[in-house]
Amino acid sequence: MLSRRNFIKLAGSSAGLLIASCEIKQLKTSASAHVVIIGGGFGGATVAKYIRKLDKTIQVTLIEPNTHYTSCPGSNWVLGGLKKVTSLNFNYKSLSSHYDVNLIYNKVTSINTNKRIVTLLDRQKIRYDKLIVSPGIDFRWDTIEGHNESTTNIIPHAWKAGVQTTLLANQLKAMDDGGTVVICTPPNPYKCPPGPYERASMIAHYLKNHKPKSKILILDPKSHFSKQNLFIEGWKKHYGFGDNNSMIEWLSIPDNPVIKIDVKNKIVETDFGDKYKADVLNYIPAQKAAHIAEESGLCDQSGWCPVTHNSSESTLHSDIHIIGDASKYSPLPKSAFAANSEAKVCAFAIVNILNEQEIISPTWINTCYSLITKSHGISVAMVYKLNKNGKLNKVEGAGGVTQNTDDKSLSLEANYSRQWFKNITKDSFS
Repeated sequence: MLSRRNFIKLAGSSAGLLIASCEIKQLKTSASAHVVIIGGGFGGATVAKYIRKLDKTIQVTLIEPNTHYTSCPGSNWVLGGLKKVTSLNFNYKSLSSHYDVNLIYNKVTSINTNKRIVTLLDRQKIRYDKLIVSPGIDFRWDTIEGHNESTTNIIPHAWKAGVQTTLLANQLKAMDDGGTVVICTPPNPYKCPPGPYERASMIAHYLKNHKPKSKILILDPKSHFSKQNLFIEGWKKHYGFGDNNSMIEWLSIPDNPVIKIDVKNKIVETDFGDKYKADVLNYIPAQKAAHIAEESGLCDQSGWCPVTHNSSESTLHSDIHIIGDASKYSPLPKSAFAANSEAKVCAFAIVNILNEQEIISPTWINTCYSLITKSHGISVAMVYKLNKNGKLNKVEGAGGVTQNTDDKSLSLEANYSRQWFKNITKDSFS
């Protein structure tokens, strides 16, 4: 039987584990089909690559407004002083040179689902046989008084990596020793469930080394969070959590959520009128599928895109497949690894559909790593399959969370985390 530790090592060293048991055959379509992909993140880049690997007769066009992708995984490490933000940048040259993916650096402004045409910002129109939408998330700007998109230049969310990551990192560097960092976490569902708590850990790592008199307050609208016990044990070990002098305080406020932000003074106010003053305020807004998915009628009332799991096809519009954070894949979380898994399932499904073959019964894998310090890593892993009713379920007995908490094991987990990042970015972008 595959032990959890060996499972983690395999998942960390090979982002292609999902298809390890599937032979990639060179299939032949009866006529050249055109697959258009919107969005070049972990989902979009991966699905472009794997469709071309599976069937080189299928034309693949990837539409992405940016010439490089900045990875959200790893961005918290920048805040902890462990990485440079430039190390998170990945280009698409390999997709073009190695897999002959047609790259268009432009923005999609509309999707005509009846005529199967996408329109770009420059009014160029592109027809598709199959459309894959992998646009990521947008924020719900209308949920908090005093906070909107323009105020993120002062109150960064840093939930889309790049400029926002640098802004938050610079604010932490400029803060006086003894200052207070307030992190307001988003309500479920949102991308990267452990992300806010790794962020608190990495900021604490930075503060402990450079501004040891400072504090971090986490205001959380949830009563529990991903890998909670592992995070708390790590915070106790390294940051004095639970003591009077703890560097990190977690305050669960599901019945008293943040409703207002005084941007100028960096004060957040809750429903009961409690006020919290920050020297650095990191407010992570509630989330939904990206605007292009919403305005194209691909979202339901939840703000996310419902799909048929074995193919990722939209339940609202035919010939459109949605992967990554924008899709409804629960209980699979919104993560880079999940997007990579969904992309491979989607690639197989589309190639089979275009070749008039039966869709395979897929398996999905997700692994989420987090660093608490440079040498203290934790993880959660799970395998997912469809049940007889076509619903996505966790595979009982598969995966789990970090079990061994001795220093050597935690250091190995930290190394696995770095190796996982190296391999999933290689798998998706080269």
